Amino acid sequence: MTTGLGLSNGATNLTAVAVGRAAVRRSAVLTLYPHRPPEVGVPSENPNLAERGLILTDFVDRVGDPVGLLAPDGSSHRADVLLAEALRAMLRTVDPGAGGEPVGIAYPAHWRPAAVEALRGTLLSMPEFRAPRQVHLSPDATAALTALQEHPGVPARGVIAVCDFGGTGTSITLADAANGFAPLAPTERHLDFSGDQVDQALLTHVVGGLSSAGSVDLTGTSAIGSLTRLRAQCRAAKERLSTASVTALAADLPGRGGDIRVTRTELDEAIRDPLAAFVEDLQQTLQRIGIRPADLAAVATVGGGARIPLVTTTLSEHLRVPIIAGAHPELAAAIGGGLLAVRGTVVEDATSMAPAAGAAAAAAVAAAGAGAASAVAADATQSSDSRALAWSDADDVPDVAPSEAYEPQAYQPQPYKPDAGESARPRLAFAETEEPEQEQERRRAWYRNPFVVMAIALAVVVAAIGAAILLTRSGDDEPSSPSDTTPTTSPQAPTLAPESTVPAPAPAPAEPGAGSAPPPQRTVTRQPAPAPAPAPEAPPPSTEPPPPPPPPPSTEPPPPPPPSTEPPPPPPSTQPPIIPTLPYPTIPGLPFVPAPVLPAP
Repeated sequence: MTTGLGLSNGATNLTAVAVGRAAVRRSAVLTLYPHRPPEVGVPSENPNLAERGLILTDFVDRVGDPVGLLAPDGSSHRADVLLAEALRAMLRTVDPGAGGEPVGIAYPAHWRPAAVEALRGTLLSMPEFRAPRQVHLSPDATAALTALQEHPGVPARGVIAVCDFGGTGTSITLADAANGFAPLAPTERHLDFSGDQVDQALLTHVVGGLSSAGSVDLTGTSAIGSLTRLRAQCRAAKERLSTASVTALAADLPGRGGDIRVTRTELDEAIRDPLAAFVEDLQQTLQRIGIRPADLAAVATVGGGARIPLVTTTLSEHLRVPIIAGAHPELAAAIGGGLLAVRGTVVEDATSMAPAAGAAAAAAVAAAGAGAASAVAADATQSSDSRALAWSDADDVPDVAPSEAYEPQAYQPQPYKPDAGESARPRLAFAETEEPEQEQERRRAWYRNPFVVMAIALAVVVAAIGAAILLTRSGDDEPSSPSDTTPTTSPQAPTLAPESTVPAPAPAPAEPGAGSAPPPQRTVTRQPAPAPAPAPEAPPPSTEPPPPPPPPPSTEPPPPPPPSTEPPPPPPSTQPPIIPTLPYPTIPGLPFVPAPVLPAP
C-alpha cells in the first residue's frame, strides 16, 4: 500500500506526517547554521538544537513579500526561501532516507496567488521537491476535508464550513462537498480569535487573580522573564484543559512560587466573548454569500483551537448542524496533504493532478472579489458530476475507515453517484411536463400580449380625441361668463341711458267700461356721476393776533374723553349692488331707446 508524506505550514507551527506511521509538530522557528543544514523548532522540541545559530521567526506570513526579513546579524533573507528550508528540514525528520514517496504540501487557504507561486518556484529549485518525486500543493482547507473524509467521515453533498483555528487567527472556508471540496468563495480571516489570544486571555486571568490577592508584584522589570515563562505555562494548561476539567500551572514569579490551580470553567469564561464574536462573523459570512445556516451540511473544525470543548458546543448551539472534528485536528491539514499526494499518483491525462492545479484553483478563487462571491456560490449549485480524480483507476488507495465518533442518527453518509446529477444544494424534485405552444400562448398573461396592449392604447387615443371635440363644441355654444373685475354688457342687463330719470312705459289703454284704475307709473332713478370737486381756494390772510405759546409739558395723564352718545356706525355691507332692470325686454345688439312717457288719461 502506497503511503504519502504530508507537510503543512502555519504561522505558529509546522507539521510533517508520514501517513499511518509518524507525525512531527514544531514551532515555526528556523535556526540557520553555516556548517550544517537548518533546524526547525525550539530546544524543547528539537534535540538537534544543541549549538547556537542564526534564529529567524515570523517568516510564514511574509511569503510573497519582495522585501526580505532582516536577521539579527543584519543579513536579509527572503521569506519563501526560509519557509522552503523549514519544510525541507521537516521532510528530513519524517523521511530520513529521502525516499521517493509523493509529498503533499498544504499552504494556508487565505494566501494570495503571489505567495503560492513564490513558494512553488522555490520548492522546485530544491532537489528534495523535484522529479522524480511528485509534489502536490493544495489549500489546507481542502487537505483537512480530505483527512476528515477518511476519518470520521463528511457529508457527500452540501456546503461544509471549514473553521481552521490557528495560532494567529481563524480562517473560514465554505466548500462544496459534491465538487471535490471546491471553495465557494475566497477564504476569510478572523483575527479576533486565535490560539495566541486564548493564551493571553488565560494569562490575564491568572495574573489578575494573583494581583487581587496581593501575593505577587508584577510591576517591576524583573517580572518580564517570569511572565514569559508563565505565558508558556498557560499555553500548556490550555492544551491540557481540552481533555481535563482542572490543571495546575508551575509559576515562578517574584514573591510567589509553586502551582496555580486553573479550571476549565475559568478558561471558558476568559474566551467566551471573543468566541461569540467569531460565531457572529461566521453567520454574517454565510448571509453575505447567500447560504442560510439551515443549508449547511456540516461544520468542520481543524487546528489546535478545535480541541477546546467550548468551541464545539458554541458552534452547535448557534448553527444547529453536525460539528465534525478528527482525533487530531492540529494534524488534519498535513494528513490530508499526504492523502492527496497519494491519490495524485493516478496516471490519466483527464484526471491526473499537476503540482500547479491546486494553486491555480486557489488563485482563481482568491482573485474573485467579494462582489462575485454570490455568482461563485450560484455556480457551485450546478456542481459538475465529474470528479477531479478517477478513484477507481488507483491501485493502492487507502481504504476509507468506518465512522466511529460520528453520530449516525444525525447524519447518514450515502455513497455519491456521479451520474445522479446532485449538486451542493438540497435535492428538489420538479414535475415538469412539456406543454404545446398553443397552451403556453393561452396561459400567457393578458398584459404580456402585444395585441391587447395595442388595442388598449388605441382606445385611449380615441377617447382623448372625442373628449377634446366635446370640450371644443361646448365652449363655442356657451356665452362667456361675466368677469368679477371687468364690467361687460349682458343682453339681460343693458347699459342705462345717461338721463337721471327713466320713465316706465305706459300700460296699454284699458277697454272702456272697465272699472279698474290704471296701474301707477314706475320710474327707475339712477344717480348721476359726481362732479369733480373744485380746488380749494387759498384762505385770506388773517389779521388776528398769533395764539399764545403752548403750556409746558405735564407729567399728569390727560383726562379721559367724555363718553360718546352717538350710535356706532353700521358695519359695511358685503351684499353686491342691485342692478336695476327694465320692465320690458330688449333686443341684444341694438342701442337702448327709452320708452316715451305717455300722459295719464
